[in-house]
Amino acid sequence: MDFALSADQQAIIEAVEQLCKPFDADYWLRKDTEGGFPADFHRAMADAGWLGVAMPERFGGSGLGITEAALVMHTVSASGAGLSGASAVHMNIFGLHPVVMHGNDEQRERWLPPLIQGRERACFAVTEPNTGLNTLKLKTFAARKGDHYVVNGQKVWISTAQVAEKVLLLARTTPVEEVRKPTEGLSLFYTDLDRKHVEVREIAKMGRKAVDSNQVFIDNLVVPAADRIGEEGKGFEYILHGMNPERILIAAEAVGLGRAALKRAATYANERIVFERPIGKNQAIQHPLARCWMELEAAWLMVMKAAWMHDRGEQCGAEANTAKYLAAEAGYRACETAVMTHGGMGYAREYHVERYLRESLIPRIAPVSRELVLSFVAEKVLGLPKSY
Repeated sequence: MDFALSADQQAIIEAVEQLCKPFDADYWLRKDTEGGFPADFHRAMADAGWLGVAMPERFGGSGLGITEAALVMHTVSASGAGLSGASAVHMNIFGLHPVVMHGNDEQRERWLPPLIQGRERACFAVTEPNTGLNTLKLKTFAARKGDHYVVNGQKVWISTAQVAEKVLLLARTTPVEEVRKPTEGLSLFYTDLDRKHVEVREIAKMGRKAVDSNQVFIDNLVVPAADRIGEEGKGFEYILHGMNPERILIAAEAVGLGRAALKRAATYANERIVFERPIGKNQAIQHPLARCWMELEAAWLMVMKAAWMHDRGEQCGAEANTAKYLAAEAGYRACETAVMTHGGMGYAREYHVERYLRESLIPRIAPVSRELVLSFVAEKVLGLPKSY
């Protein structure tokens, strides 16, 4: 059992660290204050080839695995960019995995190079306001009309829809009451986000202002049949191939965020003098920080195990979900502890840790709730009755 990174993997970390240096904590503080998509950061990541780290080489990617993608995303987040930086690029890194797995050659040639090169940005439209995590009950409907579909419906919490040119869209093509199983009758499309037929309303939220989240209203959007991925009615099966990578990557980002917060907290504890001694000399400060380090290390091991299993082609649903759960909890506790270590200054924006704390809530909520992860593990791993 070898826990060491290869020379190539270590080189990835060092290269991403160098790329992130100009985009320092003050850059992300400005973005968090002013809003606006970090297009210059996205451009730098694209120019360096990182958007294609896990994409096939024949389409301009690096042909590496989710392990390497996780290292990239962890390094971005740990640089101080946090979820603001990671969320600006992670959809491009994992989102078109269903196209890689189930698209045809013409679709891959048409869609993957522009995404890898940063010429196009994509958003992922699955969640709906009235169904939440019950994906099988989606209401958005794509009606077949000859060589195209006409789509109507609503989506919610769709990241980057303000700036995206393309949308990966899951919609019903057969009413749920007409299929044998609710997993059937859903189809997956990758198509132009035509704003004449798609209204995007930004949601004001507590954190990650640099990356927009939106309500999306779809009114008679025409989607060519050539933009459907794979067979009609098999869309739910196809998005499952992207769910484990998504969980692994957001887990890596959560650990990175926690480590960024922990680094700032340890630095502050060494420098802050109260009662003629650094506060870091007090065990009441030391012990919570040490515990956070342990929890982040343990979570990171599960992230790497899940990524390793995925890249070996093994079933890793339990491990990917567990990594997401553990990393989200460890990241949150590290960010909370960092704020408390700073005392009153932890509440000040200039020290950055309050921003990290706000962002640390995202992996606890999305892309799947903590409670649903626990229910999944109870059922699939422990053999307990399905509870939902």
